[in-house]
Amino acid sequence: MGLVPKREVPPIRKRNKGERGLTLVELIVTVAILSILAGAAVPIARFKVKRENERELRRNLWEMRDAIDHYKDAADRGAIQTKLDSQNYPPDLETLVNGVDIQGKKVKFLRRIPVDPMTGKAEWGLHSMQDDPGSDSYGGQSVFDVHSKSMGIALDGTKYSDW
Repeated sequence: MGLVPKREVPPIRKRNKGERGLTLVELIVTVAILSILAGAAVPIARFKVKRENERELRRNLWEMRDAIDHYKDAADRGAIQTKLDSQNYPPDLETLVNGVDIQGKKVKFLRRIPVDPMTGKAEWGLHSMQDDPGSDSYGGQSVFDVHSKSMGIALDGTKYSDW
């Protein structure tokens, strides 16, 4: 049996001063680039959230206005008894949720009163036919239209309360 030759281990090379990893300048440049990218992403994210809230507001307004129209159509056909001065519009939004009796059946026009995404509450500004078209006050006779109570400005420059 012979001797097993020794394996040669390469000598440990000493690193030069410039080869120790990231330099401070590289680290600062990397952090600066990441900060710029993050700073650009924040306004885009806010814009997206606002746009999504506006879509939800439009959808909620459409849903309630559609329910008001269906109530009026049923009242115009004589299926619902209404007050004389109401012009066949519902007395309030709760009536659309609670429903009315039509030929012995309870008919509901809304499942629930939606939440205004701009205010975070299920409170809406109301208009009746007797109200002045430009006023924000509600006379309380019947619900002809709904609007947001938010005083915020939309992305298109209009007020949410004017939608």
